[in-house]
Amino acid sequence: MKKKIYLSGPIMDEHVDAAKTWREKATLALRDQFIILDPMRRNFKDREVDSANEITEFDLQDVRDADILLVNYSKVSIGTSMEVFYAAHDLGKFIVAFSPYPYKECSPWMVRYCTKILPDIDAAIAYINDHFVHLDIE
Repeated sequence: MKKKIYLSGPIMDEHVDAAKTWREKATLALRDQFIILDPMRRNFKDREVDSANEITEFDLQDVRDADILLVNYSKVSIGTSMEVFYAAHDLGKFIVAFSPYPYKECSPWMVRYCTKILPDIDAAIAYINDHFVHLDIE
């Protein structure tokens, strides 16, 4: 059975292209080997009071369902940070992040709760493929 990967990263206060582009790249690179859980597949609007509980609960359900989180840590994001903490602390999930920040500039919280932080999305995708794709060798 394919493992599931949740794509965690800034959406609120992020330009829609920036929020979508990396997710599209990850999906194209990983979809043959994994089931991709992209929170942007739902069309909720930020800052609408009647959708706030739905947004967070659907995202948390995706985190619970995922085997791995792929995290875009390119900017501070409350939602992303909460997903990472919940996934690591409460659920013991494996978290692969990519970030332009050098180690010394990363939040200690992200360093503590991300299993691995890599310098870019290509390195993160390669890491996931290297460590989570099981090849049948005969």
